[in-house]
Amino acid sequence: MKLAALARDHGATEVRAVPGEFGVGAALLAGRQAWVLVDDQPARGLGPAIAWAIRHGANDLQLVAESATGVLARRALAFDLPIEVWHAEQRTLLPAIAEPLPARPPLPAEHAAFRELIVAAGATPVVEHGVLTGDVGGLEVCRAVTDPYTGAPRLEVGIGAHDREAFQLLHGDEPTEAALADFVATVRPHRAADAAGHPLNRLARSRALRARLQADPTLIRATTVVPADPPIARSNVKDDVPCVAIATIDDVPTTVVCSAGVDLDAVPYATDARLATDVADCIVAVPAGSDLPIQHELAALVRRPVRIVAVQSLP
Repeated sequence: MKLAALARDHGATEVRAVPGEFGVGAALLAGRQAWVLVDDQPARGLGPAIAWAIRHGANDLQLVAESATGVLARRALAFDLPIEVWHAEQRTLLPAIAEPLPARPPLPAEHAAFRELIVAAGATPVVEHGVLTGDVGGLEVCRAVTDPYTGAPRLEVGIGAHDREAFQLLHGDEPTEAALADFVATVRPHRAADAAGHPLNRLARSRALRARLQADPTLIRATTVVPADPPIARSNVKDDVPCVAIATIDDVPTTVVCSAGVDLDAVPYATDARLATDVADCIVAVPAGSDLPIQHELAALVRRPVRIVAVQSLP
C-alpha cells in the first residue's frame, strides 16, 4: 500500500500488484514500469530489484529506499537498464545522488607489528580498510585493535567482537601467541574443504571460497589470487557478504568477487568492487550449482562486462 501510494503520487499509472512476494520489501508494476521498495538491508537490494524487473518484463526500474540510496544510485549507473533511485521521506520521493566509494584508511603502524605474531600462530594476515585480522580458511580468528581507554594496541583473539571479549575474559593472562595458536588449531579442521557440517564452517562462506581460490588459483584458470579491499568495509563477521580478490587470468589482472550460494546482489556488488580495485576485467566466482540463469541475465545488463564463473571441486 505504501509503495502504491508513492508511485501514484509521482505520476505512475496503471498501478497493479503482481502475485507473489518480493522478499526484501515490496514490488509492483505500473504499466511496463517496475516500482520496487527495498526495506530489508537496502544497500543489498539493487540486484533483487533488477531481477524482479527482469522477471516481470519491465522496461525500467524505479527503486525506492529510505537509506543507502547513495550506494544504490552509484551501483545503478553501471547497468544498461534504465534505473531511477529515489530516497523516501514520508510521502515525498527525492532523487538519490550517487555517492563516491568511501575512503580506505591506512593500516596503523602499531597494528602492522602484529603480522608476524599472526603468521607464527598459523593464521593468515588480511588487511581490509585499514583493519588487520588473522584468518583461518577465510574465517576471522583475531583482530588488531586499539584500546579505547589507554590507546594501547593489542591483538584480540576470537570470532567477532563478542567472542573476542569473552575470550579475553577467559584467557586474559595467557600469552597472545599461545592463545591464538591454540584457537587456530581448534578452528582449522572445521574450515577444511572436506570438513563435516559445523557452525564454524557455516560462517564467512564467501571468504572460505576466496581462501580456496588462493590455495588453488587454477579453479578459476588463474595463476595467482590475492585478497583485495572490498568496496565497503564489512560490518560484522556474521553477515555473509561477498569479498574481493585480484587474480591473474591469462596474464590479465582481473577483479574477482567471491560469493557463496545464490546472492542476487553479487553482480551490483561486483560493479563497486571493480571501481575499488580499478581493475577492469571482472568475474563473480560462485560454487558450482549457484550460477543460476538470472545471475547471468543480471551480468549481461552491466555496461562493462562481468562474467559469472562456477567453481568446481567445492564441498
